[in-house]
Amino acid sequence: MNWLSKLTPPGVKKIFTKRDTPDNLWVKCPKSGEMVFHADLEAALHVTPAGHHMRIGPEYRLAYTFDDGKYETLETPKAPTDPLKFKDDRKYTERLKTARAKTGMDDAVAIAVGRIEGIETLVLVQNFAFMGGSLGMAAGDAFITACEQAVARGLPMVAFTAAGGARMQEGALSLMQLPRTTIGVQELREAGLPYIVVLTDPTTGGVTASYAMIGDIHLAEPDALICFAGPRVIEQTIREKLPEGFQRSEYLQAKGMIDQVVHRKDMRAVLGKILSVLMNKKRTPSKALEEA
Repeated sequence: MNWLSKLTPPGVKKIFTKRDTPDNLWVKCPKSGEMVFHADLEAALHVTPAGHHMRIGPEYRLAYTFDDGKYETLETPKAPTDPLKFKDDRKYTERLKTARAKTGMDDAVAIAVGRIEGIETLVLVQNFAFMGGSLGMAAGDAFITACEQAVARGLPMVAFTAAGGARMQEGALSLMQLPRTTIGVQELREAGLPYIVVLTDPTTGGVTASYAMIGDIHLAEPDALICFAGPRVIEQTIREKLPEGFQRSEYLQAKGMIDQVVHRKDMRAVLGKILSVLMNKKRTPSKALEEA
C-alpha cells in the first residue's frame, strides 16, 4: 500500500475500482477483420455482417435447428478412457479433462430429439471445440446410439458434422469407428428412414471418409472447409497452387459433391421442406429464423 492509498477515503476507492470486461464482448470476423458486438452476433445466429458463419457448439446449433429451441437431450454412452495410455507432450487424460471443462460435454457429440417445422427429428451435433470434434470411441458410440434411437422411434436423422478427423490418441481404435458408423447409417436405410448431413466448417479427415459423405442428402453452410486432407497438405504434395475456394462448400457444390449450400438462417426451413417430402408429412413453417 502506497502513501496515496492511505490518504484516499474508502468510498472514493470504490469509484475508481477497475471493472472486469468480458473477454468475448467483441468478436473479430475472420473474413473481414471487423469487430462485431457479441450481442449483435448472437442475434444474427453467429453470422457476421460479412457473411462469415462462425463455429458454434451444440447448445446454439440445437436451439437454431429445433422449433422454438425446444428439444430433449439424449444420453450418450460412456466409452473407455485412454485405452492406449497415450501421451505426447501431455497425457490424453489431461487433454480430455481440459476439453470437458471447456465445453461442459463428456465428448465431442451431442444428440437430441425435437421438431423441425413440426416434424419430429433426431439431430446429432459434433462440437469442434472438443478436441477438434475428433472421432474417437465415445463419438463413434454416440453416433451408433443416435442411429439406433432413430430406428427405434421411427425418426429421420440429421447430422451436423464438424471435425478435424480421427482422434490420434486412440490410434486404430479411432479408425475402427469409420466402418462402425457406416453400419449405423445402413441400419437407417434398412428401416427406410432419411439420413441428412449438414456439413459445417470444418469437416475433414476420417469423418469425411465415413458418415459425413454417405447421407441421402448433403447440405453445407457457406464457405465451410470440407475435405479429407487439407489444402496446405495437398499443395505441399503436388507442389502446385490450388484453385480459389478449393474444398469449400460452393466449390464442392459446383462439382456435384454437395446438394445445396444453405445460409444458417434458412437451414431450419430447408430441412423442414426436405423432411416433409421424405417422411411424407405436413410441415409447419416457422418464421423465427427468417426474421433473424
